[in-house]
Amino acid sequence: MEPLDQKIIEEKLSDLKGWSFRDDAIHKTFEFENFKESLGFIVRLGLEAEALQHHPTITNTYNTVDITLSTHDAGDKVTLKDIDLATQIESIL
Repeated sequence: MEPLDQKIIEEKLSDLKGWSFRDDAIHKTFEFENFKESLGFIVRLGLEAEALQHHPTITNTYNTVDITLSTHDAGDKVTLKDIDLATQIESIL
């Protein structure tokens, strides 16, 4: 899978509210009412990621979930695989 250039990444992210591009990855922070809700979100997004065979970096602190996406097979750069997973993540909210 080929890395996307910054212009294409930014165009794709314009349809994904709250996602940003920095340090060769796309990122978003999600905030929930409590830990239970954030953990449920992590489980659901984990199932989506597994179905796409693409696994995000996830950090959870109480009610906050930080997600970082890049494609290891593309030199840790952003590919369409990352955009697709971000889109799937948005659909489970």
